[in-house]
Amino acid sequence: MIAELTGELKRKDGQRIVIDVQGVGYRVHVVKEYGQKLAVGAKITLLTYLAVRENALDLYGFENLETLDYFELLITVPGIGPKSALAILSLAAPAVLRQAITAEDTAYLTRVSGIGQKNAEKIVLTLKDKLVPAATPSGETSVDLATEADALEALKSLGYAAAEAREALKKAGGGDTSARIKAALQALGNR
Repeated sequence: MIAELTGELKRKDGQRIVIDVQGVGYRVHVVKEYGQKLAVGAKITLLTYLAVRENALDLYGFENLETLDYFELLITVPGIGPKSALAILSLAAPAVLRQAITAEDTAYLTRVSGIGQKNAEKIVLTLKDKLVPAATPSGETSVDLATEADALEALKSLGYAAAEAREALKKAGGGDTSARIKAALQALGNR
């Protein structure tokens, strides 16, 4: 199995990149946010997962071990394949997913992660016992799921697409719903 690649980024196209490792170009599927911040020509290191199918060998690359671990957990859920798992990780950070799963909040998973109700229920049932709730040093949970969902709905009602609203909320930081909406609107305005 190919576990890690280090080389020069030759091309990037959305969620796919080509990394040159000593003259061999590997096409790797990556989380959208990570792919966007990479610069062509830069030397990068990716942790990878090799998905073997009957007619293809697909490489999925990750910036850190936490994201790779969540990817591997998600693909253990019936009905969630590597591409779906990567799409989920592109829409919600691992910490947010952990909190939603341990809180058994399928409504949040369907609204924010963009997956259907059946798959959200499968994710919760399969993974809730495998994850422990994360907490900040003060003992409070790291993300308020209701605030996140409300802010997303507000941005969508203002006419923003769900994907761009999610991206803006990732950059918005913490705070109550109105503070997150303001920060997200600023991020959307600075595009």
